[in-house]
Amino acid sequence: MASKKDKKEQKGKPSAAAAEANADRVVSTTEAVAPRFAAKYTKDIIPALTKQFNYKNPMQVPRLEKVVINMGLGAAVTNPKIVDAAVEELRAITGQKPVVTRARKAIASFKLRAGIPIGAMVTLRRGHMWEFIDRLITIGLPRTRDFRGVSRKAFDGKGNYTLGLKEQIIFPEINYDRIDVIKGLNISFVTTAKTDEEGRALLQHLGMPFRAA
Repeated sequence: MASKKDKKEQKGKPSAAAAEANADRVVSTTEAVAPRFAAKYTKDIIPALTKQFNYKNPMQVPRLEKVVINMGLGAAVTNPKIVDAAVEELRAITGQKPVVTRARKAIASFKLRAGIPIGAMVTLRRGHMWEFIDRLITIGLPRTRDFRGVSRKAFDGKGNYTLGLKEQIIFPEINYDRIDVIKGLNISFVTTAKTDEEGRALLQHLGMPFRAA
């Protein structure tokens, strides 16, 4: 039979069920923390774009749907191993497994056969997308040699933007000493914007360093 002292100590302690519930709440709260740029979009960019374009409905505010990173490798025709290196580098840069892209048709003049690997690509959404954009804008682009900003004109007429990079080594995840070939990559920002002006405003508020017109 429990003594009065034991009962008093037990009364002051949370039950096992309560402790487990508190732990679940802590985990849920941690998991619910949005990436820095996702929080910036919700807190700062939505109000700024609403004011700039006089949107009447929050659903009209442009948002990013996905980011597609593509590494085309013409040298893969004669050096297939370069594709394996590209896959590992894109995995390091994005934290996501890339997909190998293959030639759709044969081109004899380029010694290209249908179906052979010619590149790698990754499509990022949600958390991975926001984290990549954060690292690209705050770390990657400033490390570009002689960087003076990115083009304001590389939009497709529908609010989507494609950025071309000459070197994958601007990302700190890439170990320069292990690089055999410098590879370029294209980064496409797919948005819900209806016009290039709205798409440019969205990326500019995110911190994309556009060159002066």
